[in-house]
Amino acid sequence: METSTCPCGSAKDLESCCLPVIKEQRPALTAEELLRARYSAFAIGEIDFIFTSHHSKTRGELKREEIEDWSRNSEWHGLEVVDRNGGQAADEQGTLTFCARFSDKKSGGEPQEHWEQSLFEKENGHWRFVDARGLKQGPYQREEPKVGRNDPCPCGSKQKFKKCCGK
Repeated sequence: METSTCPCGSAKDLESCCLPVIKEQRPALTAEELLRARYSAFAIGEIDFIFTSHHSKTRGELKREEIEDWSRNSEWHGLEVVDRNGGQAADEQGTLTFCARFSDKKSGGEPQEHWEQSLFEKENGHWRFVDARGLKQGPYQREEPKVGRNDPCPCGSKQKFKKCCGK
């Protein structure tokens, strides 16, 4: 049997990483492990797991057709978890901020990023996805104002920027 790398980005093979969680052979031990399994489920089309891993108090909001369409018509490129708050084995709740990279096959395969902050809670001892808040990645914001060519050089030389460090 040929093994494939897990879509979650762990560099492990799927069969020893997320698949046992997706197939409910073992529970996710942390909120991040559940997040990674859900991402992998989207990537391999395991839509039933998306539903079963959703918390019962928000499961009714799901639209199966939309989830199947997104899973089937996307090429999944990677998952990056950028912030974690709680969500460990001993916790009851956790928040994860992540970026899921994918291409939408219906719109010509243009690479896209989906930024999200997700809430996870334990339900009957098992981690479940509760809700998410989409995050927009805005344009880069400078911490310091931009130095103009005719402004004094920030290095302290007392020369104009264009004659000093701006060459």
